[in-house]
Amino acid sequence: MKQLTGIVISLKMEKTAKIQVLRRWPHPIYHKTLTKKKNYLTHCLLKDLKVGDKVLIQECRPISKLKKWKVVKKV
Repeated sequence: MKQLTGIVISLKMEKTAKIQVLRRWPHPIYHKTLTKKKNYLTHCLLKDLKVGDKVLIQECRPISKLKKWKVVKKV
């Protein structure tokens, strides 16, 4: 199963957290570091999360139309 590390950016929904994942890689020709951000809606049952926390998310079965990831633990 895939696992990603990201930052909590929203907790306004019930049992759902919005996580932003940053990916960095060097450009093959110019060697500049490129950054791509992607937001994931995740199933979250942890009660002690706050905006700005770093979390580990894991791919799981589809829980709803947009939720296919779950929060595993706070890093």
